[in-house]
Amino acid sequence: MTQLIDPSAIHPAALELGRRFADAGHDLSLVGGPVRDLFLGRTALDLDFTTDATPDRTLEVVEGWADAVWEIGRDFGTIGLRKGRAQLEVTTYRAEAYEAGSRKPVVAFGDRLEDDLYRRDFTINAMALRLPGLELVDPHGGIRDLHAGLLRTPGTPEDSFSDDPLRMMRAARFAAQLEVEVAPEVEEAMTAMAQRIGIVSAERVREELVKLIRGARPRAGVDLMVRTGLADVVLPEVPALRLEVDEHHRHKDVYEHSLTVLEQAAALETGPDGPVPAPDFVLRFAALMHDVGKPATRRFEPSGAVSFRHHEVVGAKLTAKRMRALRFDNDTVKQVSRLVELHMRFYGYGEAGWTDSAVRRYVRDAGDGLERLHRLTRADVTSRNRRKVARLAAAYDDLERRIAELSEQEELAAVRPELDGERIMAVLGVPPGPVVGRAYRFLLELRLDEGELGAEEAERRLRAWAAETL
Repeated sequence: MTQLIDPSAIHPAALELGRRFADAGHDLSLVGGPVRDLFLGRTALDLDFTTDATPDRTLEVVEGWADAVWEIGRDFGTIGLRKGRAQLEVTTYRAEAYEAGSRKPVVAFGDRLEDDLYRRDFTINAMALRLPGLELVDPHGGIRDLHAGLLRTPGTPEDSFSDDPLRMMRAARFAAQLEVEVAPEVEEAMTAMAQRIGIVSAERVREELVKLIRGARPRAGVDLMVRTGLADVVLPEVPALRLEVDEHHRHKDVYEHSLTVLEQAAALETGPDGPVPAPDFVLRFAALMHDVGKPATRRFEPSGAVSFRHHEVVGAKLTAKRMRALRFDNDTVKQVSRLVELHMRFYGYGEAGWTDSAVRRYVRDAGDGLERLHRLTRADVTSRNRRKVARLAAAYDDLERRIAELSEQEELAAVRPELDGERIMAVLGVPPGPVVGRAYRFLLELRLDEGELGAEEAERRLRAWAAETL
């Protein structure tokens, strides 16, 4: 199949590289996502190519042209390059499959572009542009499926997912990222083969999950994972939110509520110059996971009401455990689980009111996550009761106003005792040790409760505390 492509839409580095391979007697094609994105009007700086050249031959062709070369994927047939700002990967025609029980793909090289495309995950990614002539090769109707917003596989989905089970996660990711619908036969195969995702490394699954959550329609991707059973393996805390509704319908569907909070949190993200630039994984994932402690804490009270006491604490622990299993870095685990732990802290503010000390503690406990916590708390209101929604919004408006007013008086986000460790030791005449830590915590509580006192008053209070407790 041939289709005229405007050369100006192609990255210059791709055209240059195509000419170099042609001059060397080899085929080179732009393939997969970059070709798909051309038809979606998107610009990609990460460019994927496929070729009949071996990795060794590819290195010879790009020598002196690429600004940087890396061979980390050489055993899999891939050579990475950088040309200007563009990142390029050139891979020898290949087949990739998992052996039974294996967690790593087995790679075999091929010799035809059409065979390579047949082994791709989905038809919308099984298109190629031969370079430098810009001949479109689309043997499986990728353009047709792209226009239809449909996700299909080049061969049978069972064969595709057997070759690489991670493709089931990619299907969910594309549902979120590209806003496409999976074909019925694809969803059926995902449902039948969902348990096979367990042989894929946690790191590969995590990367797909992050892209899904950051997608334009994350709810669709999560829901597909739950419907097919993928989430039972990858993120079992989420399908567990589908609590059995009691006969009196006294509590809402926590799963649907969580998906709505996810959507609403994403809608509250800011532009690139704002405090929470979209798409923000930490905020979105905390929104999805914020109620995962509810199944373990659900209690039916004598009155007939349903309670979930301390579900935020349990949920934070479950979230951290799941994220560690998916090999997230410690900082991301801490940020997400902290938001889950704090998401209930605001409730009660409107009725009881908070002292300045309580406001300081709220800011101190949120730390760098305060702006995210603002958005998560607001997103967590999904009631159909307009009066309740308006009351909670007004209360949170008031809290944010008070935070701003107090921030003008003092730097709340960096509240520290007015005496550091060295000064504490000097005032009390003690060496480094547990006493200094206890004194520091006393001064921090004093700072939070009463605000700035001045160094002289802080020293007086410290001496009085020491006289009573040491």
